[in-house]
Amino acid sequence: MAQLPSRQQILDWVSAHPDATAKRDIAKAFGIKGAERIELKRLLKELEAEGLLERRRRHYHDAERLPPVTVLQLLPPDADGDIFAKPLEWQGEGPMPRILYAALKSDPALGAGDRILARLIETRGEDHDYQARLIRRIGTVQHRVVGIFRAAAGGPDAGGRILPIDKGQDKEWQVRAGDAQGAKSGELVEAEQVGPRGRLGLPMARVIERLGDPSAPRAVSLIAIHQHGIPDDFPDEAMAEADAARPATMKGREDLRALPFVTIDPADARDRDDAVAAETHEDGGATVWVAIADVAHYVRPGSALDREARNRGNSTYFPDRVVPMLPDILSGDLCSLHQGVDRPVIAVRMRLDAQGNKTGHSFHRGMIRSAMSLAYEQAQAAADGNPDDRTAPLLDAAIRPLWHGYGLLRAARQRRQPLELDLPERRIELTEDGRVKSVNFRERYDAHRLIEEFMVLANVAAAEELERLRRPLLYRVHEEPTVEKLDALREVAEASGFTLAKGQVLETRHLNRLLEQAEGSEFDELINMTALRSMQQAYYHPENFGHFGLALRSYAHFTSPIRRYSDLIVHRALIMGHKWGDDGLSAQDIEMLSDTAQQVSETERRSMAAERDTTDRYLAAYLADRVGAEFTGRISGVQKFGAFVRLDETGADGLLPIREIGREYFHYDPDAQVLMGSETGLEIGIGQRVTVRLTEAVPLTGGLMLELLEVEGRPLPQGSGAGRGKGPMRKRATQARLAEIKRAQKRRRVRRQH
Repeated sequence: MAQLPSRQQILDWVSAHPDATAKRDIAKAFGIKGAERIELKRLLKELEAEGLLERRRRHYHDAERLPPVTVLQLLPPDADGDIFAKPLEWQGEGPMPRILYAALKSDPALGAGDRILARLIETRGEDHDYQARLIRRIGTVQHRVVGIFRAAAGGPDAGGRILPIDKGQDKEWQVRAGDAQGAKSGELVEAEQVGPRGRLGLPMARVIERLGDPSAPRAVSLIAIHQHGIPDDFPDEAMAEADAARPATMKGREDLRALPFVTIDPADARDRDDAVAAETHEDGGATVWVAIADVAHYVRPGSALDREARNRGNSTYFPDRVVPMLPDILSGDLCSLHQGVDRPVIAVRMRLDAQGNKTGHSFHRGMIRSAMSLAYEQAQAAADGNPDDRTAPLLDAAIRPLWHGYGLLRAARQRRQPLELDLPERRIELTEDGRVKSVNFRERYDAHRLIEEFMVLANVAAAEELERLRRPLLYRVHEEPTVEKLDALREVAEASGFTLAKGQVLETRHLNRLLEQAEGSEFDELINMTALRSMQQAYYHPENFGHFGLALRSYAHFTSPIRRYSDLIVHRALIMGHKWGDDGLSAQDIEMLSDTAQQVSETERRSMAAERDTTDRYLAAYLADRVGAEFTGRISGVQKFGAFVRLDETGADGLLPIREIGREYFHYDPDAQVLMGSETGLEIGIGQRVTVRLTEAVPLTGGLMLELLEVEGRPLPQGSGAGRGKGPMRKRATQARLAEIKRAQKRRRVRRQH
C-alpha cells in the first residue's frame, strides 16, 4: 500500500508538473490506488479551501503561479516601448505578476486592450516574471485614444486623422467621413476604436468627445483624466444621494468637542480629513488623539455613492484641480473637518510612555469641533516661537503638547529605523489663468513630519485593533526587495565605494546605513535613486505581509477615507467590530475583499501615472521658452535607445537620445546599466553629473529632448564618427571591453570577500 503524500509533496508536484495536474495524474505519480484515492481527494480539497491550490475544471494549479496557457489582456506600451499584459485568471496572493508580451514578426498587430490566449514562459533574474507567446487573439476591449484632430481637405464632415498625445503611441488614427462629430482641425478629441486593428494601414477611430483647445492651460490635467480613463463625472444616482445627505447628529456618539483638536494641512488644502490633539503627562509621556472624518456615516455599503467610490478607488490630485473620490458636498463640506463646526469622526486615543512607545490605544465614534485650521508653515512658526494672532491662543492647549508628542514619536522612529530616502517633492505653482508660474521643491518642516508620525501611529493602532477584534481588513503591504534588486543595489554601492550588508536578513537600518555613507557625497542622489528602484511597490491585501519600508509588522490605511476607499473599508471594519451601528462591513464587502484590494491597488497606480504625466506636461510647458539653454543634471536611467537625465533646476526628466551622445556607436549593457562608446570607451551610467542643452520641449506630450555637452565636468571626447556603423568587429570590440570590466568588478568583489 502506497503512503499518502504530504501536503508539501503535493504542492511541489503541482508546481513542477503544470501540464499534468488532474487528480488521476497526482494519484498516478504517488502510486495511489483504490480507497486511498478518497483520502487524496480530501487532502486536495483541504489545500483548495486554504487557497494553496486552485481548481480549474478538473485540474489543480499552484495558486501563486499562472498556468502555462492563460488569457491575457495587453496593456499600453511603457516608456521603453515594451508591452506588458494583465492575467485575467490571476487568483494568487501578493502583487500581480509582470508578464512581458514577446511578439514574433509573424504575430498580428495588437494593441492595448486586446485579449489573447498565450503560452507563458517563466523568467528569472529579469524585471518581469513571465514572457508571453501568442497562441491566438480572442477579443478586444474598445480602445480609446486622446489626440489632436486634423481635418481632411473636405472639412470636418470629410473625416481626418488623430495624432495621439501619448508618448507611447506614435501611430496616427484615421477618422472616416461622418465620424468626426464636428471636430475642428487642431482640437483635442477623445475617440474610440472602430473595428479590429489590422496589420496594414491606420487604425480607424470615431470621435466621441471634443475636448477643446489643447493649448489652453487647464487642458493639461483634462488630457490626463481622459487618457488614463479616470471617471470625473458622478452618476446622477450618486449625486442624488450626496445632495440628500444631512449633517450627523450626536446620536450614538461620544462628545469630544472639548478636546483642543486642530487640523494642519497645506495652505491650499482641498479637504481636511484628519485632526490632531495631544496632552502632556508629568512622567514625560503623552496622550495623542487622531480624529478622522466619519465617511462611513454618509457612504453606506452597496449604495450608489459606495459603488462609485470603489470604482474610483481614490482621489486624483493635479496642480489645477482634483478628481475626488466623493462628491464635493461630502469631501469638501460634510466630511471635511472645518474649524468651528461639529463634524462626526472615528478617533483613536493613544498613550505614549516617556520613550515614545505606544503603551495602549482606544477607538471612539464621536463628534469634534476643530479649534483651528492651520497651514504647515503657520503651525511651524508657532512651534518655533513666532505665533501669529490666530495661533498664539493655541500655544499651551494645542501647539506645545503636539510638539511634545512628536518629539516622543521621533525618538521611537529613530529606534525603529524605517527607510529614510531623501526624495524632494516638486511643487508646481500656477497663475490664475492656469499657466506655470514657478517650479520649486516643497520645503519640509517638522510640522509635516509631526502629522506623518501621528498618522503612521494611528494606522498601526487601526491594524492592531482589528486584529484584536478578529475582523477582516485591508492591510497596506510593502514587501522587502527581491534578491536580484538587492544585488543590483549592492553592485552600485560597491562601485561607488560604499558597502551594503550581505549574508543576513535585510533590515531597513542596513539601507539607512548605506544612505548615510552616501550623504553629502557626489553619489548621494545615485544611491537614493537606486535604493528607491530596488523597492517593491506597495499594495493592498486582506492578509498581512508586513510593511518593510516603515519597519512595521501590521499597518493599515485608516486616516484618509475622504480620498482612499481602502480607509473606508477599515472604518467599516472598526464599526462592525465595536458594534457602533448598521453601517459597518457588509457581507458583500467581506466577500469582495480580495477583489477590492486589487481594484484599489490598480486605481492608485492609475492616479500616480496620471499625476506624473500631468507634471511632465506642465514642466515641458514651463521649459518651452528655454529651448537652447544649458542645464545641469544627473543621469537617472539608461536604455538601449539613450539615457534619461533629471535636471537639477526643476527635477524634470528629459531624454538624451543615443544619437545626441557622441559621434560613435554606443553599446548598451543592461546588466551594468551603462552605454559604452566603441571608440573612446566613454561610459554613460546612472548617477553621472552631466551638462545638457535643451533641444525640444513638447507640452502636449510632456516630452523633453536633450543634447549631451559634458560628462562629470569634461567635454565629450570626439570620436571619428566611423563608430556610428554597427559593424560586427566594432560591436565585438566593445563587448569584449565590457566583459573585461565585469571580470575586473568580479575580481574586486572576490578580494573583498577574502
